[in-house]
Amino acid sequence: VLSHTSAALHHGWGVKSVPQQPHVTVGRGRKPGARARLARLHYRELAADEVANGATTPEVTLRDCLRTLPFDEALCVADSALRVSGCARLLEAIADAARGPGSPQIRRVAAAATPLSANPFESTLRAICLDVPGLRVQPQVSIVDGDFAARVDLADRRLLLALEADSFTWHGGRAALASDARRYNRLVVAGWTVLRFSWEDAMLHPSEVREVLVRAVSLAELLVE
Repeated sequence: VLSHTSAALHHGWGVKSVPQQPHVTVGRGRKPGARARLARLHYRELAADEVANGATTPEVTLRDCLRTLPFDEALCVADSALRVSGCARLLEAIADAARGPGSPQIRRVAAAATPLSANPFESTLRAICLDVPGLRVQPQVSIVDGDFAARVDLADRRLLLALEADSFTWHGGRAALASDARRYNRLVVAGWTVLRFSWEDAMLHPSEVREVLVRAVSLAELLVE
């Protein structure tokens, strides 16, 4: 049956990256066969109530992803599961019942997950933020300054740091560029430091993003003293 991130996609959840080969869980006694090279196999016995419609159930899928994936990838799945399926109680129950290898990460991801992240891009950027000392961001924060109002992807209200996950899809035209420029200027004159990160930044160069954030926090700490 489909499992891990392939099962997450089956349930309609977003993932950081679509696997090049589908994740498939098979019984330990099964022989892989000639087509095994077309899939990434996981060997485990699954009970009948852990499988539905050719994939692991949402509970099993969440547990597998949170236990075995890198933190940022696991957070993408958990955020999306909350956003799409509204399974907060299920996620809490998985964290409470977690035991054995990977259980600390299950609890960490469950504690950090939120349905407010719009997509895996934002979830990945937030995962980087969670590893930066002194930075406490919240997703989809509304900022109001007089007659101006904007919602930013991530913000630390104490440090007045706003982070934007900039997608070319939404910023590719001249009208969008003009709107972005006005919005950026109003945020700056309202006292906010605005950092903008591309998809390539967050997905492919996380260490560089973290370095920028560390330096931004140091500067912002001086400004709020």
